[in-house]
Amino acid sequence: MTIQIKFGVMGSAGGEFAAEIMDKAFQLGEEIAKHDCIIMTGACPGLPQQAVLGAQKHGGMVVGISPALGLDEHRDRYRSPYEGYDVIIFTGSGLMGREITTIRSCDIVAIVGGRSGTLGEFSIAYDEGKVIAVLEGSGGIADHIDEVVGVIDKETGAEIIYESAPAALVEEAVACHQRRVELGVAYLGPRTNI
Repeated sequence: MTIQIKFGVMGSAGGEFAAEIMDKAFQLGEEIAKHDCIIMTGACPGLPQQAVLGAQKHGGMVVGISPALGLDEHRDRYRSPYEGYDVIIFTGSGLMGREITTIRSCDIVAIVGGRSGTLGEFSIAYDEGKVIAVLEGSGGIADHIDEVVGVIDKETGAEIIYESAPAALVEEAVACHQRRVELGVAYLGPRTNI
C-alpha cells in the first residue's frame, strides 16, 4: 500500500490578487490533484482556496486544518470556506497555533504569495527540514524566500524548489519527496539547534 503524498499550500488568505496570480494558484491545485496528492491548506480563503478549487476540479482529496473549535466558529469568526472540503480538522488553536499542525501534517509545503502568516509557515517548514515548493512570481513572501534563507543562514535539511510554472513546481517537488523517501529522509523532524 502506498500512502498518498500530502501537499500543503500556504499563502495569502486576504488582500487583492491579480488575475494571473489567482490563476497560478488554481493551476497549482490542479497539478497537485493530477499527481494524486492530497491537498492540505489552513482551510482559509484567498490563494490557498484557489488551489483547493483547482484540486476539486480534478477530483483531488482536499483537507483543511482550521483554527476554529468547530464549523460555526470556522464560518462565522474566521469567515473561512468549508464547502467542497473532504475533511476539515478543527484544532481550536487559533490562526498561529494551527500552523504547526498544518505544516507537520504535510510532506511538501508550497508557498504562494503570502504575508506574515505564510512567513511563519515557511519558518516552521524550513526548521522541520521539509520539501518546500516556492511558486515564484506569486508576490508577497514567496518572492523573497531566497533572501529570507540567506538571512537565516542555517542548515536544516530543508530542500527548496523555486519555479514559476505550477506544473514544473509540483513535478519537481514530488520527485524530490520521492527521492527522500527512498533515501529514508522524507521527514527530518524538528531541529534541536534552533
